[in-house]
Amino acid sequence: MAMAIELKSSTKTAFYFQNHQSPIPNTAFPPPSRLRKTAYFSGASFSLRTTGFRTVSAVSERKETPPAEPSAPPVRIVALVGDGSVSPLKCAPWVEVMLHTAQRLQWVDEGFQMLVFTDNLHQSNTVQTLQTELNQADVLVIVAVTKQDSVEWIQANSENIPSIICFDSSPVLVNKLGGSFVHTDTRSDFFGKIPGIFRKETNKSVNEVVKTVSEAWRRRNSDDIRFCILVIINAYIQPVQILKNLRAKGFSTLSCMVSNCSPQILNCLLDPGCRKALQCLNNCSPVDQVCNYRCIASYESPTLEAFSLCVLQKHNCIGLDAEVPEKPHVRPMTRFRGEDLCHETAEDLFIGWLGCRDWSWRVVAGQNPAYDQFPCQYQLFYRGKAKGSFWYEPVFQVKTLEGKVVWRRRRYRVKRGKVEGTFFFSVLDNGVVSNEAWTIVDVCDDLSWGLFHYHGAARVAGQAYSGAVLVSPDGEYPAEKERGRLVSALEECGIKEWEMFTVNNSSCRDPPLGIPDGSSLHKMIEVNDD
Repeated sequence: MAMAIELKSSTKTAFYFQNHQSPIPNTAFPPPSRLRKTAYFSGASFSLRTTGFRTVSAVSERKETPPAEPSAPPVRIVALVGDGSVSPLKCAPWVEVMLHTAQRLQWVDEGFQMLVFTDNLHQSNTVQTLQTELNQADVLVIVAVTKQDSVEWIQANSENIPSIICFDSSPVLVNKLGGSFVHTDTRSDFFGKIPGIFRKETNKSVNEVVKTVSEAWRRRNSDDIRFCILVIINAYIQPVQILKNLRAKGFSTLSCMVSNCSPQILNCLLDPGCRKALQCLNNCSPVDQVCNYRCIASYESPTLEAFSLCVLQKHNCIGLDAEVPEKPHVRPMTRFRGEDLCHETAEDLFIGWLGCRDWSWRVVAGQNPAYDQFPCQYQLFYRGKAKGSFWYEPVFQVKTLEGKVVWRRRRYRVKRGKVEGTFFFSVLDNGVVSNEAWTIVDVCDDLSWGLFHYHGAARVAGQAYSGAVLVSPDGEYPAEKERGRLVSALEECGIKEWEMFTVNNSSCRDPPLGIPDGSSLHKMIEVNDD
């Protein structure tokens, strides 16, 4: 997961510097509104329903330890999707995408409960079901609804819903946030085009929400689709824990920086590359991880690293915090080549093809849109000189903002988890420590492909993340005969195949590979490159 590593550190280091006049972040969202209907489901979860709308709640029915009593009422969301509509996510049906989004919302908070319906409005009993749900909904999400009869039905039955957001749908449909209509002059993917869409009386905080949601939706990936809904919940219904870091911390931030890091700040401002990095970051949305990453990767320098190390890692002047996500819970593989998996064999699986080739694995595809979609990702895993030491070095390619193609490399310390096939990774990257939990989900007996899942966080950067990487010896997708097993492995991670970004491995000349002298490789398995 070469690019994943750089990206995490870079974006995590990035978003702290959002104000154009000072290093204090801008306030991204308004305080959560108390304008909400108190609505409860009969239980903490509910069964998949079969209706004439074909859909249905996607709340997981996995039987686990019952969650603690929620401190806030469940948030009730209804998604209404154009019947037969197709998403841009590898042409997956929109109804499937939204059902998966409903499941992923539950990973954030089990109180976020979303029902998904299609606009097949021909059966009276299913229309009644939808009307009942709309009468209790806090948010209505409309996706790819264009039929005139559906539009008219929605207009007649959604008057009392506090928040309505429309994506890729008829321009006749009206958007509403926190009980107030959002008026626009022009329309496109969500509420209209960003520049000039608001009438003068529109509240500035609404502009921020709309801009953030619009930009996220245009990225067209499952993480950002979920993020759009979370932003609305956070702004108008109740605080969302994973978005707590998107609010400014006030002038205490500036005081901390000046008191503790004046030399590092001055050095950065006097250094052209470091200054460009800060200026670049100020032009990024605080939640646009790809934009933030490209700024850091383009202008990476020891001066910028020293700035981040002081302001963030040593003194946490921004006052951010993040924890490694716990969901989804991903189980490691338990057997390899007919034998129970042990820690040594699991490490050998990471080492992969190194020894026969100059790398352990090449990344074929990844799930995380910010970390896993960049070109030419090589993985190097090896045992160190010290007893019990194990290391991971990702090598990856970056196209800078100035058009240069550069290679980047990082070094992670790897420790075994309690369960065979699980590991803990840590790295100081661009001045910020990242901690990650990795799982070997599956590796084929002939090492023709593997799937690794990760959860991670950079605490002082306020960034938490999850993802998975599909790897192979040559960067090529596994053979069609392996597809069933691969899809099952992805399902174990809570990932659909259409969520994976394919890595561009076409122009990867002269990667800076190699491992330290005295390193060792496999202990338990033999690898033959026939």
